[in-house]
Amino acid sequence: MKDSIVIDGRRVELDGEKNLLEVVRKAGIDLPTFCYYSCMSVYGACRMCTVEDSRGRTMAACSTPPKPGMEIRTNTERLRKYRRMILELLLSNHNRDCTTCEKNGSCKLQELALRFGVRKVRFRQEVRDLPLDTSSPAILRDPQKCILCGDCVRMCAEVQGVGALAFAYRGSDMEVTTAFHRSLGDVGCVGCGQCAGVCPTGAITVRDDTARAWKALQDPQTRVVAQIAPAVRVAIGEEFGMEPGEVTLGKLVAAMRMLGFDEVYDTGLGADLTVTEEGNELLDRLQNGGRFPMFTSCCPGWVTYARNRHPELAENISTCRSPMGMFGAVLRDYFSGKDTAEGKKTFSVAVMPCTGKKLEAGWDEMVTEIGKDIDVVLTTQEIAQMIREGGIDFAALESEGPDMPFGLTSGAGVIFGVTGGVTEAVLRNLAADSGHDTLQQVAFTGVRGMEGVKEASAAVDGRELRVAVVHGLRNAEQLIQDMQAGRRQYDFVEVMACPGGCIGGGGQPGPQAAETRAARAKGLYQADSETQIRRSQENPVLSKVYGDVLGENHHRLHRGRH
Repeated sequence: MKDSIVIDGRRVELDGEKNLLEVVRKAGIDLPTFCYYSCMSVYGACRMCTVEDSRGRTMAACSTPPKPGMEIRTNTERLRKYRRMILELLLSNHNRDCTTCEKNGSCKLQELALRFGVRKVRFRQEVRDLPLDTSSPAILRDPQKCILCGDCVRMCAEVQGVGALAFAYRGSDMEVTTAFHRSLGDVGCVGCGQCAGVCPTGAITVRDDTARAWKALQDPQTRVVAQIAPAVRVAIGEEFGMEPGEVTLGKLVAAMRMLGFDEVYDTGLGADLTVTEEGNELLDRLQNGGRFPMFTSCCPGWVTYARNRHPELAENISTCRSPMGMFGAVLRDYFSGKDTAEGKKTFSVAVMPCTGKKLEAGWDEMVTEIGKDIDVVLTTQEIAQMIREGGIDFAALESEGPDMPFGLTSGAGVIFGVTGGVTEAVLRNLAADSGHDTLQQVAFTGVRGMEGVKEASAAVDGRELRVAVVHGLRNAEQLIQDMQAGRRQYDFVEVMACPGGCIGGGGQPGPQAAETRAARAKGLYQADSETQIRRSQENPVLSKVYGDVLGENHHRLHRGRH
């Protein structure tokens, strides 16, 4: 017979849960928290999850291990009064301009204040005059809305290993800040947006660029074209009540046309270009020599991290642009002639799951004499907001296909949105046989799954190719240290900054539980399996891109050595 504890009069079996909070939630009770995430260390700061035992002792459920025979109460009058007191104290030190806050409607503090009936705050409001940090192109930081839960600090340090944010001072002077109070854009922040994803209030939010998109859409002399990244299609439906992993690309295309977008494309074509170019670059290094391992270059968070922390790896990173960058260059070149002939200008929008793409769009290598290859990056959350603002019933829309001539993508391009997808797509292209059995063998080499670091090997060009797949920058840092110490050795390494890859990007809907990311990954793999074209090199549109659009400008697909 399994050990058990009693929660609110009901017996609940223990099954290896590490704290009382997990047991309580397993029992179907939504115990409130601000500072608890299973992927991070237990901090126990907010005390909202406090419970009471049979002897009247209180304890934080997140930091208390369960013991057989315990009797726990979660909803006594004492606890309800305690939680309301905590909420009032937090609100007394909080900027309460809720109606104009970016998190209005999705703020955890707002939600819990409503849930526990906090209708007035008995304490005098003491909001410190701390400046808004707008230095990052990806995220905004408003210290006046911080409740000191520490979620952003632990995410940045423990999951991403960047450490751009930390606690400073003590007592009533405590605050979350950067080193020496420098701006976020000046402390090595990689723009991954994972801090915004876990922030329960409006203290850290994704920068909103929808106004720029609306302005372009309403200009009759502007042609607005858009590309949609693979991971967006399995997440945007969550904003409209659908299940994670449901593929809604067709609905999104229809919605964007209703908003006024002139052309809507699938970034999967850009991924097909990246697979082709990256595979060729890898083969060239294998045959003619080059720096190994070759690291992927499609994740801006990883590229920024490598530039900041490991400049010695500059020659190891692929020269290829990201799929967004490649497709942005193709669209800019394709429409430049039409703009001259028609007296128009083309405004290029990228709909991405990633806040780091906002940084990438501003990199020097993304700007040419023609102009910026990408004018604005909108996250999944931002395009969802535009759809709501436009009054569109997303769930009721009939699906529509992307525009031609760039509307065709392979399944390999689709799986770019999940960790391991880039590697699997490259291995498919390098395989001598394109049959179904070969594709199955590639899928089961070990590149799929949500482990932080995965290893695989495959036969390429008459030799064994040693491969590593890593997601989360702290995992990447450990892998780099192991390689530099000689403990590991690879030929090809895929790095994604965000947990799960692009499906877990900072611009995706939240909260992003492990189960949600797994469902999104399943949706992408399902979309791939239902695609007629499974290998990037078999996409017939590529010949048009290389021949008719790029021509001698083939170099536009690369950004040179970092």
